[in-house]
Amino acid sequence: MHELYVKRSIKIDAKSSHVWEVLTKPEFTEQWAGAFGATGPIDSSWILGGEVSWKNAKGDVYVNGQVTDCVPGRLLRFTVCDIFNPSLQPSSGLKADEITQSYSLAADGKGTILSTAHGDFAKLPNGATLFPMVEQVWVRLLPTLKELAERTNVV
Repeated sequence: MHELYVKRSIKIDAKSSHVWEVLTKPEFTEQWAGAFGATGPIDSSWILGGEVSWKNAKGDVYVNGQVTDCVPGRLLRFTVCDIFNPSLQPSSGLKADEITQSYSLAADGKGTILSTAHGDFAKLPNGATLFPMVEQVWVRLLPTLKELAERTNVV
């Protein structure tokens, strides 16, 4: 099976440093992580090797992961693995095959191009079914990130 990554980009009228804050600061992550079912902020130190935790409505950590790349203001990549649902875990059972979310930021004039990649869904037992649903999440989420960054941007 070929790789299944959701890849999207959007131009945001805010500096990369502020878009980075929207992606990593709890007061912002709690406003956008709900698109993936999280309640409250994403919990992480956002340092290489650091743990990444998402909580559900009951307050239980339901997605756990690890920061695999981190260049503040430029690149953030971390794994995500639903700890309760085996169909959302890699078929191989290997941590190396967990789904990743990547956020790349590039300066573009006074703004930022935010590029995202989320996958590889081919590594999940139901990845081909899940992939189009995740695509739709990103169709809604990128404009939310843009609006949040632009609305809270202080120049």
